[in-house]
Amino acid sequence: MPLARRSLMDAAAARFGWRRAYGDTTQVDALLTEQTETAYTEAADHAALATAKNDDVLTVQPCVLDVRGRVLADVLYLEGVLTGARNRSLPPELIERLEDAVGHGHELTVLLADTVRITAAHATGH
Repeated sequence: MPLARRSLMDAAAARFGWRRAYGDTTQVDALLTEQTETAYTEAADHAALATAKNDDVLTVQPCVLDVRGRVLADVLYLEGVLTGARNRSLPPELIERLEDAVGHGHELTVLLADTVRITAAHATGH
């Protein structure tokens, strides 16, 4: 739902980094759609900036390192969520999805680390 349609409580919670749980799949779908639209809107700006800025392998490296650090931190947080879900015997389907997300997240961190290694290798000519 657009920011204008959110409640004052939702806006205040978002401002302080608090998250609200939604029991209605329609609300969840709307939030996921909004999240995706916002990301793609911002991606256009990021792509233009990255195209202008990242003109050799060493300028790419810090960006990839930053992303890897954020992804790794989020994946480790998700591992904690997964542990909690397992310990509380939450639905198996939820646990399976969390396991998949954690596994893919770790795969992404490996790919990003390999990307960083490639930037260093190309910078030194190896």
